[in-house]
Amino acid sequence: MAFQRMWRALGALFLIAAASAAFMAAAWAQQAVPALAGRVIDQTATLSAGDRQALDDKLAAFEQRKGTQIVVLMVPTTAPEDIAAYANRVANTWKIGRRDVGDGVLVIVAKDDRRMRIEVAKTLEGAVPDLAAARIIDQQMKPAFRNGDFAGGLMAAADQLIARIDGEALPEVASASYEQRSLMDVDWEHLILFLFFGVLIGGPILRKLMGAILGPLAAGGLGGLLAFAFTSSLVVSGIAGLLALGYTLLAKPASFSGGGGGGGSGHGYGSGGWSSGSSSSSSGDWGDWGGGGGFSSGGGGDFGGGGASGDW
Repeated sequence: MAFQRMWRALGALFLIAAASAAFMAAAWAQQAVPALAGRVIDQTATLSAGDRQALDDKLAAFEQRKGTQIVVLMVPTTAPEDIAAYANRVANTWKIGRRDVGDGVLVIVAKDDRRMRIEVAKTLEGAVPDLAAARIIDQQMKPAFRNGDFAGGLMAAADQLIARIDGEALPEVASASYEQRSLMDVDWEHLILFLFFGVLIGGPILRKLMGAILGPLAAGGLGGLLAFAFTSSLVVSGIAGLLALGYTLLAKPASFSGGGGGGGSGHGYGSGGWSSGSSSSSSGDWGDWGGGGGFSSGGGGDFGGGGASGDW
């Protein structure tokens, strides 16, 4: 009996492991959700820079006026998923739309599959019901796409979506001062990392090169200038400058010993033993905004599958 129970337990464990492996294989086969790098993301190199900018300008102006976020994504294919499943997964990952409103729309085109979809957040399903989304696909996108005019089809679809959402009673866009808008547009994660490691490495070097007084002053000035360049805020730049000044005053001067033709320890600066690793960012670096210029998700879209799909 004990032997039979052991085999049954082993069999159950094997089935669980097999099911887990199958689940992991299916998840691995899915395409990764691309980084939300702008309002218009074209991974097929179909749209020209001017087309992307014109479409982005239209969507940005609408977002500034109405608050609703509309994002356009072009990919070669959504395989192994169908476009509806892929669009829903991307939209719920990105969470476009205002946090407290959830007013987001994703327009996705799978060029090699010859498929497109308009994915609508729950808040906007009244303004853009499934039938209206299907009509936009059939009347604006499909004819233009068949003629190879992807930019024209996307612009026409954006016009129709904007017209329909304009008629929806949504909360007004909260007003903000210039200082507040500047701070909200900052990519704080990249800025903090840049300033932190820049001061961590650069401060001791400046102190070594310029001395115990001029080095910290130079580090504080550079830290403040960099912070002001990214935030346009005198308060933030002042704080960053003081932090850089204080750290460099307390840090030990950098040591340039070691190295020996590349066979050294790999630290090089002797100021804490930090090693840089890779210089690239995991989400597109600073310049990969697709013409967006500081765009980020509102963090509010809840997408329940509303919208429509089509082909051409």
